[in-house]
Amino acid sequence: MALILHATKGNKNAYKALIAAEYVGVQVELVPDFQMGVSNKTPEFLKMNPIGKVPVLETPEGPVFESNAIARYVARSNGDKTLFGSSLIDHANVDQWIDFSSFEIDTNIMKLYLPRLGYAPYLPPVEEASLTSLKRAFEALNTHLATNTYLVGHSVTLADIITTCNLYYGFAKLLVKSFTSEFPHVERYFWTLINQPNFRKVFGQVTQTDAMPPLPSAKKPAQPKESKPKTKDEPKKAAKPVVEKPKEEEAEEEAPKPKPKNPLDLLPPSKMILDEWKRLYSNTKTNFREVAIKGFWDMYDPEGYSLWFCDYKYNDENTVSFVTLNKVGGFLQRMDLARKYAFGKMLVIGSEPPFKVKGLWLFRGQEIPKFVMEECYDMELYEWTKVDISDEAQKERASQMIEDFEPFEGEALLDAKCFK
Repeated sequence: MALILHATKGNKNAYKALIAAEYVGVQVELVPDFQMGVSNKTPEFLKMNPIGKVPVLETPEGPVFESNAIARYVARSNGDKTLFGSSLIDHANVDQWIDFSSFEIDTNIMKLYLPRLGYAPYLPPVEEASLTSLKRAFEALNTHLATNTYLVGHSVTLADIITTCNLYYGFAKLLVKSFTSEFPHVERYFWTLINQPNFRKVFGQVTQTDAMPPLPSAKKPAQPKESKPKTKDEPKKAAKPVVEKPKEEEAEEEAPKPKPKNPLDLLPPSKMILDEWKRLYSNTKTNFREVAIKGFWDMYDPEGYSLWFCDYKYNDENTVSFVTLNKVGGFLQRMDLARKYAFGKMLVIGSEPPFKVKGLWLFRGQEIPKFVMEECYDMELYEWTKVDISDEAQKERASQMIEDFEPFEGEALLDAKCFK
């Protein structure tokens, strides 16, 4: 009798058992047309796993849930123990690396990946901690693999199968080359295993992702409330007596409350039209210094607007390029509330980590808008310094930031992002 695996075709946790089955010659069949959220909510499924988690293995002796336990069962199911090594210490080391890859690699990859799928809230401190932990795990794995082809012994074990499955989402969905290239032995190990015939039969062709998935918008449109249809048998409510109100009261009730104006809209008119500057910036393709930069200073109104330098306070934490770029991208996304009143340039500086993040911002008014400081939490992660345009050095620094001048302050630019 074949073992029945309840899971979707693309479930990487189900792959653990399917690959193990290929190595030991056991038949494992996926349930056809399995649907998450439907198949795993049926009474029959909940009898096998009361909390409805996937995968579940159906065996002649009874069900088994939890993917590592399922993989162990399959690996032992024909009496062949080669996937566990040849000695007691081998068995222990196989379990050791299974636990390591599950708790140190898979857990942290999923903490980074799930918010990007919209299945978990995005919390910057959690992302930073997960990335630090993942990097530490990769460093440890890289050190071990510097002198070992496989995790245990000289052939594939269950530890390699489970670890490769746990690395899969990282390489295929999340971690770009600039991250993984810091760990060449992990790269070599993953691509060697993923292209073994028994792995390839289950995974198919695997390629590394070019970009980390973007975070979904934090704000979702409110869903309209469903109106409850009245049934025919529902008794009609007694009509309330109509009490005529004085016309003055009626007018007061019907008049909509005026929307409070943004204080920046109440400032005296400025000679600088922000949209005109943004159009000039966007449309200037050549002679940028002579056209756009000169145009900016001709337009700039120091009475109606102010310029600010910002410097990230925790640059020593910017050790991973794509994470630093995502951090800046997230900041610009959350600054959308100020689009009508601001223009900004953010530079990520350096060819080697840690990378420096610096910016220049143009705000309506003489101070950073209060509503921006209150509603965009990223603001407190930066030191803010008002630009003194009477100081030629500061004015030139601002011009270079608008222009993406390179090298900036003696260093290469990793990237430059514009808010307009």
